[in-house]
Amino acid sequence: MNDRYDAGYGDHEDQYELVGYDEYGRPVYRQATQQQAPQQPYDPYAQQQGYGYDPYATGSQQQIPQQYDPYGTGQQPVTPPAPPYDPYGTGAPQGGAPQAPYDPYGRAAASGQQPRVAEQTAYIPQQASPGERAQEASPAERDYRTEQFDFVEEPDGDSEDVIDWLNFTENRTERREEAKRRARSRLVALVVVVAMVAVGGVGYLWYAGKLPGLSSSGSKKGGTATAAGAQNRDVIVVHLHNTKGGGTSTALLVDNTTTKQGTTVLLPNSLSLTDDDGTTTTLAKSVDGDGSSGTRDSLDTALGTDIEGTWRLDTPYLQNLVDLIGNIEVDTNADVPDPAAKKKGAEPLVHQGKDQTLSGKSAVAYATYRAPGEAQNAQLERFGQVMAGVLRKMSSDPTAATTTVQTLAQILDPSLTDKDLGTFLAKLADLAKGGDYKTALLPVQSDGTMSAQASASVVKDVLGGAAKSPDQGSAVRVSVQNATGAKGNTDKARVVLLNGGFTFLEGGTAGTTSATSKVVYTDAKDKANATEVAKTLGLPGSSVAKGKTTSNADVSVILGQDYKPSAS
Repeated sequence: MNDRYDAGYGDHEDQYELVGYDEYGRPVYRQATQQQAPQQPYDPYAQQQGYGYDPYATGSQQQIPQQYDPYGTGQQPVTPPAPPYDPYGTGAPQGGAPQAPYDPYGRAAASGQQPRVAEQTAYIPQQASPGERAQEASPAERDYRTEQFDFVEEPDGDSEDVIDWLNFTENRTERREEAKRRARSRLVALVVVVAMVAVGGVGYLWYAGKLPGLSSSGSKKGGTATAAGAQNRDVIVVHLHNTKGGGTSTALLVDNTTTKQGTTVLLPNSLSLTDDDGTTTTLAKSVDGDGSSGTRDSLDTALGTDIEGTWRLDTPYLQNLVDLIGNIEVDTNADVPDPAAKKKGAEPLVHQGKDQTLSGKSAVAYATYRAPGEAQNAQLERFGQVMAGVLRKMSSDPTAATTTVQTLAQILDPSLTDKDLGTFLAKLADLAKGGDYKTALLPVQSDGTMSAQASASVVKDVLGGAAKSPDQGSAVRVSVQNATGAKGNTDKARVVLLNGGFTFLEGGTAGTTSATSKVVYTDAKDKANATEVAKTLGLPGSSVAKGKTTSNADVSVILGQDYKPSAS
């Protein structure tokens, strides 16, 4: 292993001498031709070298005994006694003859310029010892050149810190700006959504007539801004036939597609209707005698509706329907005995109470039950409860509801198919589940005629009243209310009007008598018809006036005491 501090150390035969420095300040050597002098012990602090080494660069030269020639020049310098060591480089006079200062960069010392050595060079790979380092000149003698230094670029920690801080602040600023942009975007989106919801809500309230101040007085009771007659309704009539106990129960199922409201209108069997031939009958008689088509037309005439179909529901089919949908829940108002029970005092089939679960058999028993002494309306209301329970349990999917109807294997009226009935029931089921369904009883007087209250609350608001305009060439519908005090005058007026080609509508009996008769029309086009009705009844022309007619009539007549049946 080479000695890194002494190029001539050991048994090496080749010796080198310093000839100068290259452009980077590195020492350049060449092979010496002189005989090598005896080697001297190595002085790590260069105190015995032939040139003065001033570690503090004071510029003073010390004559140090030289016993070792590190550059192999072959010259043995005279070694005077070693002067006292000046550790601080003060430059005090030392013993011995002064020597010229050593120029480590190959330049002449202050005493004169030394000649440059020939360009024959050789490089020694070993590193020079510390004693071979050049002695620095005094500040006055320093003559540095650019090529004498190696510049090492060291990373500037402060600059990197500044760059990191700038990047940090810039990134944080960008993040804040991005957060602000996102917040603004979200705020704008929220405002847009709120505006759309508000506009949609106002539009719906306007469409439904629930905006304060925009509903007309005539439609406040119905809760819609659209006139009751202008609303769209789908109506079918249901006849429940009790195959064991006899009798029928009738109801209208109404789907108001304008207000999104469903209603079951219960029709008492005593409701007075007019046949095609003009004879007066009741609803119960019409169902048994005229059948589905005749009863439907009579109801259209009396109520001013447009019934789309008839659903005949016999009690066995009702039982199957309840069993198919998985029982129903009803708030029962009476204990219903088991019709099949043979012993008196047996356990009732249906118990009175809230949320009573009814199977198909118990549902039929409850829907047809009428206690001794009860009016027919009590049984009719129980039938309405069962229908509401069926609709709440029926599927809201049209396909599923149609499948349920088809499973019953009923023979329906030709005007109502399985698909139409299933779709219709699915719509009502959706309304019933959402709480937008109610049941209303049509008020009928003891004589079977409808009162004014019925016309206002049910016929007009629920069914739309006179929403259906008469067809071209159809007979004028005339409603007659008897205020003469004589009950037989109604039948006499009916015969006269039917013979005159008019359609007679029963208007009932007024609560009080009237001295004079009135013939009222609403539309100007019906003025001529009203005048013709007055002539037919033998009433004076002064009795004709424009006013408010009943909901289902073109002309309304109030027979007063001046009416003389013999004169008509």
